[in-house]
Amino acid sequence: MTDMELTLATRRSALALAQSRAFARSLEAAVPGLALRELEVVTSGDRTQDRSLQDIGGKGLFIKELEEALLDRRADFAVHSIKDVPAEIAPALCLACVPAREDPRDALVTRTGAPLAELPAGARVGTSSLRRAVALREARPDLQIEPVRGNVDTRLRKVVDGAFDAVVLALAGLKRLGIADRATEVLSPEVSLPAIGQGALGIECRADDARVRDVLKALEDRETTTCVTAERAVMAAVEGSCRTPVAAYAVRDGGALWLRALLAEPDGSRLRRGERRAAWPDDPREAARLGEDLGAELKRG
Repeated sequence: MTDMELTLATRRSALALAQSRAFARSLEAAVPGLALRELEVVTSGDRTQDRSLQDIGGKGLFIKELEEALLDRRADFAVHSIKDVPAEIAPALCLACVPAREDPRDALVTRTGAPLAELPAGARVGTSSLRRAVALREARPDLQIEPVRGNVDTRLRKVVDGAFDAVVLALAGLKRLGIADRATEVLSPEVSLPAIGQGALGIECRADDARVRDVLKALEDRETTTCVTAERAVMAAVEGSCRTPVAAYAVRDGGALWLRALLAEPDGSRLRRGERRAAWPDDPREAARLGEDLGAELKRG
């Protein structure tokens, strides 16, 4: 007999299920007597694959129906890729847990096995991210960058079938699916600064549900939480959305928090970068202030 049974909401994609189930296994192991049920939800972002995210309303469409499941109490918490979570969420909800982060870097998958530097001029590279497009054009202005939608398997298949010479994906997703060996090259942050929160999960629940919040705290990773808080504060300060090429990446560097960020116009112009170093904060709110300061500088720039 279990002491507590909770329902988690997750998207139905292979990657979402893989990361949600891995989190569920870890949470059940960490909390004796806990049993979890799974509620699979198809989101607006999943249903519309023939148009860009910019045209259909942004990444928030990947969490809208999951949040509705929380608000109408069909689920107790939802597992998100935190990079899909807007800077502002509904007042009745909260991000109760950010577990330890997977590798946040981008990965290049090419048909021939050639790294980025050796792709032929004019090679077609697919990405749905304005941020990645900006990075690719800066590194290789001779490449042809084209939009691509679909889940990880769909994007990889488009490379194999010859629709693209290469695609750029999150390394974390490949790892969680057990196919990290498909990566031709892992792009350094100097080449492609990771998306805000990339590689991290955000576990959302009702703000007034103290019981669930206490359970979820069992898997909170303080270092990841601090870094992601700084990154998300950059996003809030620049009022970032899927229409904005924006990136922020924070790491613990010895006793310091090192935060790097970039911002450009939607067409990739006016690219500006900035960074901050500060003593490692005891309180995530200090990390947020660092991110707000850097974001405000980029927005002014």
